[in-house]
Amino acid sequence: MTTQNPNGSLITTIKNKIATLEFGHPASNSFPGDLLNRLANELNELSNNSLVSVIVLKSSGSGAFCAGASFDELLAVSNPEEATKFFSGFANVLNAMRNCSKIIVGRIHGKAVGGGVGIAAACDYALATTESAIKLSELAIGIGPFVIEPAVTRKIGKSAVTEMTLDTEWKTAIWANQKGLYAKVFETSAELDLEIAALANKLASYNPEALAEMKKVLWEGTENWSTLLYERAEISGKLVLSDFSRKALTQFKK
Repeated sequence: MTTQNPNGSLITTIKNKIATLEFGHPASNSFPGDLLNRLANELNELSNNSLVSVIVLKSSGSGAFCAGASFDELLAVSNPEEATKFFSGFANVLNAMRNCSKIIVGRIHGKAVGGGVGIAAACDYALATTESAIKLSELAIGIGPFVIEPAVTRKIGKSAVTEMTLDTEWKTAIWANQKGLYAKVFETSAELDLEIAALANKLASYNPEALAEMKKVLWEGTENWSTLLYERAEISGKLVLSDFSRKALTQFKK
């Protein structure tokens, strides 16, 4: 299935029980609200697709993996309801990944910022290249990584999240690998793709019922995310409307 419009592209291909789900946006694969909603819906559909055993989640192009939230939409929100709805889009995606009955393998080919780090963290198994540096810069623009924090903390721990959040500088792919965000890091995208193909084919050969049960075990203890992430979206929604955040976003965009 292919969904393409000005708010970004979403392409799903299914072959040999492997669903490859690719999102894309001209602005460094950032996420407007519409693309977030479409991604969450597609993950929910794939979760119930008996022809799929494993999902490979990737983004388009050779630049950034994901630049996080759309700055244009962040600047466009004008009231708490709109702002909370936007950040709830990331909550919807993370919960869709958490509740998905299929193992999700992340192909992280380039830099990830903010919400992009959260999506990488919500993959069950993420593989990356040495170009896949990560950054949580939300405090610098007057908000914080509140919605994605549970997903990132689950992978790398509270101490590493504290370092990323307060420092707001780039962390290398090797750092991310050492902390547990990336399972393996490769020098080139070609090497990355070979490893992902081998892993996805191996997973697709396993008992799908066993994979589904394993998925539940991997995500034990996250049941409160169905409310927690939306409470966090309200916090972000309030802060993004502050004078500090408005000025910082405008300056950052310039």
